[in-house]
Amino acid sequence: MANRILPSLKPTCHLIDLAAKREIFGRVLQCRTGHGHIGEYYSQFVPGKDVDCPCGETFQTREHILHECPLYEEQRGTLRNVSRTVYLPDILGTKEGITALSQFMETTGAFTRTGQLRNERLAPEPEEEGKWWEEDEGDTEDEHG
Repeated sequence: MANRILPSLKPTCHLIDLAAKREIFGRVLQCRTGHGHIGEYYSQFVPGKDVDCPCGETFQTREHILHECPLYEEQRGTLRNVSRTVYLPDILGTKEGITALSQFMETTGAFTRTGQLRNERLAPEPEEEGKWWEEDEGDTEDEHG
């Protein structure tokens, strides 16, 4: 159902645009191929992994995530702008659908291991000058060896 875009020897423009966002690019490709962090994939290729959805559904599928998972109901409007019924061939196999899918993924944890967005990694804040010294002030040389 994701093969509605004609084959090409060069990457298509909508995938080139996604390549700048590596994590989203990877999740979109995993969703399109069905080889990602979903119970449906785990049941076939990683038998020891749980196949249930973080929402409580007993078997997580690509269709469940995109159509009905309550975790992503608020953001599903992005997909419905392209296909009112979130018809998977339209979402996975058209330029507009892939763009909407990438926007959906930017705001959700869909197709991640935990089902939640990853926390942004922020650079550590520099310590105030001398602060480390104040914390160690009461230490003696014996305590540090």
